[in-house]
Amino acid sequence: MTDAWAPADETAIAATITAAATAGEPLLICGNGTKLSMLRPVQAARRVSTANLTGITLYSPKELIISARGGTPLPEIETALAANGQHLIAEPPDLTALLGSAGPQANGGARTIGHPHTIGRSQTIGGPQTIGGIVASNLSGPRRVAWGAMRDHVMGIRAVNGAGELIHSGGRVLKNVTGLDLCKLLTGSHGTLAVITEVTLKVLPGPETTGSIVLPGLDAERGVAALSAGLGSPYGVSAAAWLPDASLVPALGRTGSAALLRIEDFVHSVAYRVARLRADLDAFGATEILDDFVSRAVWRAVGNASPLPVQPADAVWRVSVRPSAGPAVLRAVAEAGVQGFLDWGGGLVWLAGPADAATHRAVEQAARAARGTWTLLRAPDALRVAVDVVPPEAAPLARITRRVKAAFDPRGILNPGRLCAGL
Repeated sequence: MTDAWAPADETAIAATITAAATAGEPLLICGNGTKLSMLRPVQAARRVSTANLTGITLYSPKELIISARGGTPLPEIETALAANGQHLIAEPPDLTALLGSAGPQANGGARTIGHPHTIGRSQTIGGPQTIGGIVASNLSGPRRVAWGAMRDHVMGIRAVNGAGELIHSGGRVLKNVTGLDLCKLLTGSHGTLAVITEVTLKVLPGPETTGSIVLPGLDAERGVAALSAGLGSPYGVSAAAWLPDASLVPALGRTGSAALLRIEDFVHSVAYRVARLRADLDAFGATEILDDFVSRAVWRAVGNASPLPVQPADAVWRVSVRPSAGPAVLRAVAEAGVQGFLDWGGGLVWLAGPADAATHRAVEQAARAARGTWTLLRAPDALRVAVDVVPPEAAPLARITRRVKAAFDPRGILNPGRLCAGL
């Protein structure tokens, strides 16, 4: 088993990375290890965790800004925000159940890391996802279709690059970035460029209530047409999904397919807008309205991918396409034994199916045919090292990517091979 370190401050993280860079020693970078089954497994002699780098360093409710160290558990941040009636705009999902220790071969090889694992003699990797991990993976939930991705709400970042240097970008006010916006570059970099030690996020007041409309019995094409009509309406729809099997979300209390649309705001505004949208969608058939309690439970399940009919040995993919192409992707992969559902108005296709190369090729081909992209979110190590877990870049873009990697991580020690072999 590899050595493990969980430094408690930036100085210690910088010293650890500096020593590794000097020795040319690859490092696996993680928080609580909840996303280590994503993408490619990292071959490293040592892992560095931000699990001990915790705490909210600034919270200004009136300024709608919060800063926290990279290892701060997401529930701690959400609790602090909720106490002031605020929330994270991107609605980050909790995929720990999908990606956690129940996933297939999460710890496959002797030199790959799952969770929980011992750090030193007394610390362990495991527990809730961290804010650094959320930003590093750019994970966003159902609200992304209306309010943008996680990277759109990152105001500032502090990080340690592969040379052990502390870097920072942005700050704690709007419109304070000139030149290269490192916040957007590091968000979604999966720890391959730097170790995120602190993030500053823009937040917003949470909705007083939510209401959702359910349109049962629609096939995928008709369902996406209803979602598109809702998203194109003037009523401020904040989430839109289509489920082929609503029984996988017990809060819905129904079977069969269901198209779902959500509106969030003040009580009277939501009641008015839901009623108007319901009337506008009359052509799509019967509808049902969910109250606030049920609506929140349903969208929490959708964001966490609970409607995905996944088996313990299955691989899991996320395919991003234009919303109108979502149904075609579902049809194209069905013959390979792959099932899924649609979020983001049809633009995010969640898929689960056999964890083999032939099935992965079917998903790749469906994504390419729809001019979309794919991410292999979960699979056995043998598959993750044998296939492209994200689409290969065109040669000109790949050259830029390698130059950026070399600038941030000259020795190539941070999460080597996480996104693609040799990088």
